[in-house]
Amino acid sequence: MEVLKVSSKSDPNKVAGAIAGVVREHGRAEIQAIGAGAVNQAVKAIAIARGYLAPSGIDLVFVPAFTDVEIENERRTAIKFIVFPKS
Repeated sequence: MEVLKVSSKSDPNKVAGAIAGVVREHGRAEIQAIGAGAVNQAVKAIAIARGYLAPSGIDLVFVPAFTDVEIENERRTAIKFIVFPKS
């Protein structure tokens, strides 16, 4: 499963659509964000995705975690969100 990468310039509605599609197809989604602006957009997108999936009876929850990523030979710390249906 691919990781959805969110930046501070990402459109939360488009990211929400991607989250909803991945959750429907794979049962869960992983989102990665680096920086406060990107984390803000990611959280907004998860909230919007909940609204997209609610009519189907799917209620989303997420678990945040830190992860290390390498960008242009530089190590950065990112926040990853594992998004999945509430059981």
